Amino acid sequence: MAEGAGKPQRFVAGMWKWALVAIGAAALAGCETVVPRGPTGPVDRPAPVRPVEPVRPRVEPGIPQDLARQRVALLVPLTGANAGVGQSIANATQLAILDTRSDKVRITSYDTNLGAANAVQRALADGNRLILGPLLSEDARVVGPIARRAGVPVITFSNDTGVAGDGTYVLGYAPAQSIARVVAYARGRGVTAFAGLVPNGLYGDRASTALLRAVEDAGGQVVSLQAYDRAPGALTAAITRMGRTSPYQAVLIADSGATAAVAVPIIRKNAGGNAQILGTDLWNTENSIAQSPALNGAWFASVSDGLYRQYAAKYRSRFGAAPYRLSSLGYDAVLLTVRIMRDWPIGAAFPEARLNDRGGFAGLDGAFRFGPDGVAERALEVQEIRGGTTVTVSPAPTGFGR
Repeated sequence: MAEGAGKPQRFVAGMWKWALVAIGAAALAGCETVVPRGPTGPVDRPAPVRPVEPVRPRVEPGIPQDLARQRVALLVPLTGANAGVGQSIANATQLAILDTRSDKVRITSYDTNLGAANAVQRALADGNRLILGPLLSEDARVVGPIARRAGVPVITFSNDTGVAGDGTYVLGYAPAQSIARVVAYARGRGVTAFAGLVPNGLYGDRASTALLRAVEDAGGQVVSLQAYDRAPGALTAAITRMGRTSPYQAVLIADSGATAAVAVPIIRKNAGGNAQILGTDLWNTENSIAQSPALNGAWFASVSDGLYRQYAAKYRSRFGAAPYRLSSLGYDAVLLTVRIMRDWPIGAAFPEARLNDRGGFAGLDGAFRFGPDGVAERALEVQEIRGGTTVTVSPAPTGFGR
């Protein structure tokens, strides 16, 4: 495990002095003595005395107790394929502790790549009262029930809304919110006929549902919705099928920016010459998205990057590398924890009811609050890719109404 805290930790180990008291009997030695004849009485001998056992220090299992700070566990991959993003999140939590100058929170990191169940069990055994993470949805499905039985809330960085509830809160960026925001923006600019390209799988299924619901709520119509797999030619085939349907004014590509950049030229050749290109929050995790000429003019909704850019500069200065975009989730999770500290006495259970504050919280990624379903509702902005950069065309709200 790795420790992260705002101030260097000082552990003072007591030095134990060992004492051994030995009491021996005096020995008679030397010259021979003549004893008179006659009756002899009992001989007094000193009673045997046991050696005094030294006092040994008591060794407690786990990590040392900290009576001055709350224990908070960070569950992220620190080894394996996702170690880079996991370490970036861990670094972000350290930076948040430093920036808030909090001396009441102690963050301990546990590597989920070695087993999510093992990580959460160790975190609970060490006395942590709140769990931040894990990152992956499959790990969140393992961690949530174990933590729930211990009465410890989980704030996961996953975007899988299916893991939310029963003490697990989803802080990750929910695709459905991003899709609803960009659809509403497009509808406000006269778009009524929408099409969609979605990958096969859980993400694509949820993106499809979100698109249908968002367009219906906005008063538009989905005229074509095509799914594709990762086989060669599958994307082209889906776009060709889409071109044979009713004309559409905008098409949502619910995939990475790299996939969208490949798809757009094919769309232009298949009845989508003037269609407005829409994307999801996935695009905001790709640093090179704005460099693609094919995506010039495209819209996507995401969290604001204003404060993130300042954070990224500070992160590079301290850690010598650029942060992963998702690392802001770790930073904001610590901000949330520090804010709740005034209602959280040291050693007490985490006041989970405070997560239901309808006024919401503020972080690097803007305003957010947890809904009754345990999913973070976010204030999102709409960005346009323009001339090699991204420009905000519809700012995010600064907060929430009650």
